[in-house]
Amino acid sequence: MARGKGLDVNEPVKAQDSPMFYDAHVFVCCNRRPDGHPRGSCAARGAEGLRDYMKARAKELGLKRVRVNMAGCLDRCELGPCVVIYPEGVWYKIETKTDIDAVLEQHVRDGGRVETLLLPSG
Repeated sequence: MARGKGLDVNEPVKAQDSPMFYDAHVFVCCNRRPDGHPRGSCAARGAEGLRDYMKARAKELGLKRVRVNMAGCLDRCELGPCVVIYPEGVWYKIETKTDIDAVLEQHVRDGGRVETLLLPSG
């Protein structure tokens, strides 16, 4: 499927596509639902501070062509705080600075996965 008409994530990049601007794009859910919401929210579980740490830590590690962004609701708040990393579309639960260090070092820098932090696929 052509870009702009729906995205098939399994389709390879075509020669006419522009090159990727980032090697990794990390979205940290910072959605805040009302207190007492049955699904909870990533922000209520500390996602904003974790995002700030992740941004600073990525710079400290010298990770180039990596962007850490705040995201609105990623619709998995009951499992959060959560992040998704593209282009792979890999989801993690992050609760501590140690979790963030592991994701940045093992996944973003080294290309592996942090199996203990992976969110279920569905």
